[in-house]
Amino acid sequence: MNGLIQPGGLWVYCEQGPDGIRPVVFELLGQATRLAAAMKCAVTGVLLGGTGSQASDLAQAGADTVLCVEDASLVAADELRHTGELAALVQQYRPAALLLGATAFGRSLAPRLAARLGTGLTADCTQLDIDPETGLLLQTRPAFGGNLMATIVCPNGRPQMATVRPRVFTAPRRDPSRACRIVTERSAATGSPIELLGRVTLGAEAAIGDADVLVAVGQGIGSAENIALAERLAKKLGGALAASRPMVDSGLVPYVRQVGQTGKTVSPRLYIALGISGAIQHMAGVAAQTIVAVNTDPDAPIFQYAHYAVRCDCGAFLREMLDRIEEGE
Repeated sequence: MNGLIQPGGLWVYCEQGPDGIRPVVFELLGQATRLAAAMKCAVTGVLLGGTGSQASDLAQAGADTVLCVEDASLVAADELRHTGELAALVQQYRPAALLLGATAFGRSLAPRLAARLGTGLTADCTQLDIDPETGLLLQTRPAFGGNLMATIVCPNGRPQMATVRPRVFTAPRRDPSRACRIVTERSAATGSPIELLGRVTLGAEAAIGDADVLVAVGQGIGSAENIALAERLAKKLGGALAASRPMVDSGLVPYVRQVGQTGKTVSPRLYIALGISGAIQHMAGVAAQTIVAVNTDPDAPIFQYAHYAVRCDCGAFLREMLDRIEEGE
């Protein structure tokens, strides 16, 4: 065991995408710094397939140590391969807790790893804290369609594992003066029964999980013409069009834009809900900083979640918004 990484630390899995380290990693490192201070331990960023040259960015965001497995094949490897690599590292160094982003990749990787290690996992956390008496990680997530917040602890299994929704936390301001130790390990060469034939990347217009602004349409949108206006508004605001499940089921909007329990969980800064009733199955996928609800039904459940409520026809709202924006251009 390398003496630079002590047992009982707090680890952050540093997922990589086509453009490098995922933004959620830096959000996690900011939280890990705060949690590690309460735990009195160090923060380790785990970079599979990365290089020491990427360690500087992780250090500036809060990593005390970066554990690198310098195997280029890991960058594009599947979840099974990453499961084996991470399991080998965890068994060697024995961290107290491990945080992962609740991305599509992270949501597949985390439960596999938890099962391999025989420990617990709390998925889609929106809040993390440390119990001052026990030192355990307090993992809070929405339950029952967002109507209840459940705080979960893992008193026995190690590491305590949690996935965290992207954009729930703010990435810390980078500190260029911070440096970190770099520890390099060889690949465990666990292999995988999966043969990756290729990757298909969705167009930027369909990447609703990364959008700061979402304009979402539901059954009350009124017409296909209004859907087109909603998409136009989304583009004017630099965002993307999203939808509730009934709109997808009816074939009016593709599945890649579906938000909710059976679609994607999103965390935009602004979520404009047009003609969406606010059923718990839909709201379970919404973790927006600000929600604007537009609906003609005064009793629509969406108004219970909204920061701003507008009772009017969706088409009228869209035309007025677009006129105001275009007047100012």
